[in-house]
Amino acid sequence: MCPWYNVICCLYFIYYHQYLKTTYISDPSNIYAEEDSDYKDNLDFRHHNYKDMRTLMKSVHDECPNITRIYTIGRSYQGLKLYVMEFSDNPGKHELGEPEFRYVAGMHGNEALGRELVLNLMQYLCREFKKGNQRIARLITETRIHLLPSMNPDGYEEAYKKGSELAGWADGRYSYEGIDLNHNFPDLNNIMWNAQERALTKAQEKSKVAPETRAVINWMEEIPFVLSANLHGGELVVTYPFDCTRDWAPQEDTPTADNAFFRWLASVYASTNLHNNIINGGFKLRFCFSAGMNDFSYLHTNCFEVTVELSCDKFPHASELPIEWENNKESLLVYMEQVHRGIKGVIRDKQTRKGIPDAIIKVDDHEHDIRSGGDYWRLLNPGEYKIVVWAVGYFPSMRRCTVGMEPHPTLCDFTLTKTPAEVLKQIRAKSGKIPQDIQLRVRALRLKKLRASTKVINQKREGPRLRQKARKLNRKARAAGFWRA
Repeated sequence: MCPWYNVICCLYFIYYHQYLKTTYISDPSNIYAEEDSDYKDNLDFRHHNYKDMRTLMKSVHDECPNITRIYTIGRSYQGLKLYVMEFSDNPGKHELGEPEFRYVAGMHGNEALGRELVLNLMQYLCREFKKGNQRIARLITETRIHLLPSMNPDGYEEAYKKGSELAGWADGRYSYEGIDLNHNFPDLNNIMWNAQERALTKAQEKSKVAPETRAVINWMEEIPFVLSANLHGGELVVTYPFDCTRDWAPQEDTPTADNAFFRWLASVYASTNLHNNIINGGFKLRFCFSAGMNDFSYLHTNCFEVTVELSCDKFPHASELPIEWENNKESLLVYMEQVHRGIKGVIRDKQTRKGIPDAIIKVDDHEHDIRSGGDYWRLLNPGEYKIVVWAVGYFPSMRRCTVGMEPHPTLCDFTLTKTPAEVLKQIRAKSGKIPQDIQLRVRALRLKKLRASTKVINQKREGPRLRQKARKLNRKARAAGFWRA
């Protein structure tokens, strides 16, 4: 239910929506012809069941085949496919230096507005690209966008049968198995906090992982997403990690290492929307909201994610969808554009010039590292940062990178040099023999290190003897009158 600070707002909107349904809508089946003239985006404003959703996605792909691709990431418990629409100038391929973005909707099947907004967004991106809209063209050519309109299709079908008038607060919320998908991800928060406090982690019972959750986790691990948002309903707020509080300190602000950037992300969506309301997830709740997708995405992958609660009405009437689209269109677009903030680059091997996978990128004073797949992206607010990169078998590298105010990433490439031990390891793996010139260089390096360490040892040993000898000479000098204190 709505938190206390949103009760008045929620009550007002629920009353307003019911008022619209009973007062202005005489024939719901004929409402679209009346509304089309009021909105410039001539989109398919209605609720789409599973079959209708597939038909709409196919029509968008047929209209824009060169920039779209439809693929599935798995199936629901009842066998319905989890469809994703991709927008890119090169669909189906990860392009070097191009960030990956995703919107996820329909995690709770009865929260229908997010599903319809994502379907509207598909139509809008396709049509505006064809019209030559420079903003949309730049977004699609510089970003790989993934749109999942329905993570819980089983739940949606249950809510859809009852419709906006009869669907209850929880009808269709859960998966067919009765699982809340937003409480079904691995709980990494308490593992992290227990490790920080060096406390023993209690053995947790193995919870049942829904097929929908497993499909999304595999999707997260397969694609190097940089930024995401999951769209919900039932409130009017944007929440950001951490959603879980420590067990012994409920209802406290639980910031991440990137709290300032998360506040920026939440503010970007909220400030361009009709309602400007953001909050840290841990402070919002009176209990530990563990096993959520926001926190898992941040702790398990390189992706930053927020939750957008779109409306107090979970399943608004179809007549309200054009209004909701106008309220959220700019927010959906400007939020996607934030994926281009911060730094990006390629981490290469000095000799082969190939990208180095699993290199670790650390920002000084930010206790949250990310890993590269050869190329990388690190979301950051404007400022100057000290960046250190290292990988197994390589010497670390450091440089300073400056992030500007413009929504364009700063290029920050790194070149790493293999350690001698790694070079020998690779040579032995190939031929089993070490070339003579390599042997001589390694021997010279070892001798250099040995001389340096021997010099330090000798200095430590000779230090007391030399100081004693100096004291004797000083005493003799004083006795002979050559030294005055």
